[in-house]
Amino acid sequence: MAQVLQILSSIWEFFATYILRQAPYMVGFLTLLGYILKREKWYDCIGGTLKAIIGMLILGVGSSGLVQTFRPILTGLKDRFNLMACVIDPYYGQNAVTAGVETVFGKAFSNVMVLLLIAFLVNILLVRFNKITKCRTLFTTGHVQVQQASTAFWLLMFALPAIRNNDTLMMVVMSVILGAYWAVGSNLTVKPMQELTDGAGFAIAHQQMFGIRLGYILADKLFGERRDKDGNVTRKVKKVGDLKMPGFFSIFNENMVCTAVLMTAFFGTIMAVIGKPYFVNSGDLAEDTNFVWYIVDKSLHFAVYLAILQLGVRTFVTELTASFQGISDKLLPSSVPGVDCAVCYGFGDANAVTFGFLAGLVGQLVAIGILIAIGSPTIIICGFVPVFFDNATIGLVANEKGGLKACLVIPFLSGLVQVFGSALIAGWVGLAEYGGYLGMFDWATVWPLFTVILRYLGIAGLVLVAVVLLALPQIEYRKDPKGYFLITEDYEAYKEYKKNSK
Repeated sequence: MAQVLQILSSIWEFFATYILRQAPYMVGFLTLLGYILKREKWYDCIGGTLKAIIGMLILGVGSSGLVQTFRPILTGLKDRFNLMACVIDPYYGQNAVTAGVETVFGKAFSNVMVLLLIAFLVNILLVRFNKITKCRTLFTTGHVQVQQASTAFWLLMFALPAIRNNDTLMMVVMSVILGAYWAVGSNLTVKPMQELTDGAGFAIAHQQMFGIRLGYILADKLFGERRDKDGNVTRKVKKVGDLKMPGFFSIFNENMVCTAVLMTAFFGTIMAVIGKPYFVNSGDLAEDTNFVWYIVDKSLHFAVYLAILQLGVRTFVTELTASFQGISDKLLPSSVPGVDCAVCYGFGDANAVTFGFLAGLVGQLVAIGILIAIGSPTIIICGFVPVFFDNATIGLVANEKGGLKACLVIPFLSGLVQVFGSALIAGWVGLAEYGGYLGMFDWATVWPLFTVILRYLGIAGLVLVAVVLLALPQIEYRKDPKGYFLITEDYEAYKEYKKNSK
C-alpha cells in the first residue's frame, strides 16, 4: 500500500511540476483530453495535441522576446537616474515574495505551490457545478497561477495574522479566495472575448480580468455606438482600423510597419535619454557599435516578437477550442478554457494592441512623475509585462466596443491605476522593500481592496469577499438567463437570439 501511495505521489508531483505549472503542456494536456473524450482517431489526437503545444511554445517565444528585449530599457531608467524603487512586474513580484516570505512570515515558499494546487481544484469544482455557481471558465495559464499564488500568499498572510499558525486553515481560506478569483475573474471575460473573436470559444485567464470587463463596460458606456428608437445611428464609433492616413502616413495602416515606427520613435527617445554609456556598461552594447543602429534594431524586434506571438495564437487556438468541446460535453458542461491574454491579439484590430500599449505607458509615466513630485515613500518603476500585456489587451477590447477614443483613454487611465494602486499596496504590505510587486491591473485594484477588507474585518471580511466574488456570475446570469450559457454553447445561435431580442 505504501508503495502504491509513493507511486501515486510521484505521478502527481510530475504532473504538477511539468504540466500544471507549464502553460504549453497544460494546454496540450487539455487538448489531448478533449480529443480523447470526443473519441477522435489516435493520430488526430496526437497531431492536435502537438499543434497546440507548439503553438503555445511559439507564443511563449514571442512573449519572452518582448520582455527580454525591453525590460533592460525600463530597468535602465531606474539605474540611470538612481531611483530606488519597486518594479511592477510579475517576475519581480514573485522574486520579492521568494526573498521575503520566510523572513517576514516564517513560511517556506513551498506553501505557495500547495496553495496553487488547492486553489486550482476549487476552480475546477466551481466550473463543474456551473449550473449552480454560473462559473463557465477553467483557468489554464500555469505560469500566471504561480505568480498570482505567490502574491496572494503574501497579501493574505499580511491581511489575516490570526490564521498564520494554523497551516490547514490558512490553506483552505487562501484557496477559496484565490480559486474563486480565478473562476469568477476569467468568467467576466467571456462576453468581451466572444464578441471580439466572433465566438472563438475562449476566455482570458491572466492578470487583468476585472480590467478587461471594466474596460469593455466603460468603452460601451462612454464611447460606444448609439441609436435612436428608430434604429438610426446617433453616435458613430471610429475604430483604430478606420484611420485612413493621407500620403506617406498610410504606412500606419499596416500593423507591422505601424508597430515598428511607433516603437522606434517612443523607445528611441527613452534610450537616448538613458544614454549609450549605460548600455555599454551593462553589457548590452559594444563600445564600437553605432548607438542609433542599436536603437533601431531593438525597436524593430518589438514588431518581430509581436508577429511571432500572433503566429503562436493562430497555431493553437483552433486545436484547443475544438478539443475543449469534448471536455465541455463530458466533464465541464457549458465551459470554455481561460487562456493567456496574448491569445486575443490574433483577433480584432492588430494596431489597437500598439495604441493601447502606448496609451498605458504614457499613463504609467505620468503617474510615476506625480509620485516623484509629491515625494511618495514608494516610487514605482514600470515593468514591461504590466505596461504591455495589461494595456494592449484592455485597449484591444476598448477599441472593439468604443473605437479609437476608448482605445486611447481607457488604457491611459489603466496606466495611472497600475502605478498608484501598486504604490499604495506594495508600500503598505512591505513588498516594496524587496524590490518588486506583481503590479498588473487586478493586483493594483481588486486585490488591494480584498487586502483592506480582510485586514480590518477579519473573518467577516473573508465571508464578504467570498460572497461578493461568487455573486458576480449570479448577477450576470440574471441579467440574461437565456443567453448566459448559450454564448459559450452555440455562439451563432446566441447572435441570432440577441438580434431577435432587440
